[in-house]
Amino acid sequence: MNPLQLKQLIEAALFAHPQPLSAEQLHQLLLSEGEASLTTVKGLLKELQTDYQERGIELIKVASGYRFQTRAELGQRLASLWQEKPQKYSQALLETLALIVYRQPITRGEIEQIRGVSVSSNIIKTLQERNWIKVVGHKEVPGRPQLYASTKEFLDDFNLSDLSELPDIDTLDEDDERTAETAINEREQ
Repeated sequence: MNPLQLKQLIEAALFAHPQPLSAEQLHQLLLSEGEASLTTVKGLLKELQTDYQERGIELIKVASGYRFQTRAELGQRLASLWQEKPQKYSQALLETLALIVYRQPITRGEIEQIRGVSVSSNIIKTLQERNWIKVVGHKEVPGRPQLYASTKEFLDDFNLSDLSELPDIDTLDEDDERTAETAINEREQ
């Protein structure tokens, strides 16, 4: 198989698969035929990213791998294509999510202590249903409360490869908060 055909196969696999695919998963697809090394696959992914720079969709790398998605700047114009409205999240839910993401692993009691109010069971349930948080263990204190942390799906939904890409919490301002809310709403569409 020539390099163009390999590139087309990778592109087709990324379009066809409902979840992001890692370079290793794509390599496994090609490995059965012994057609490409992992280095070749990574090079072809970079080429595809370059090919899609000036288009309405882009190839991005998130925590779970690579995926195609529409450009963020086109989200508002495309929103009318979906009949349902994106889910709105409460300030309490967003604060809870931020605390879990920035201070993980963290217990519900620690979240309540920082926020100064109790955390609704519905908030934790919603975050778990969205698969944005998960229980990663229990704190070794009386009662053994659950420890919460973010998931790969959270990183994928927010277009992050890893937690180091989060903005520094000290530099966040109101514009960043609006941007975060916009990102959540666009991912819901």
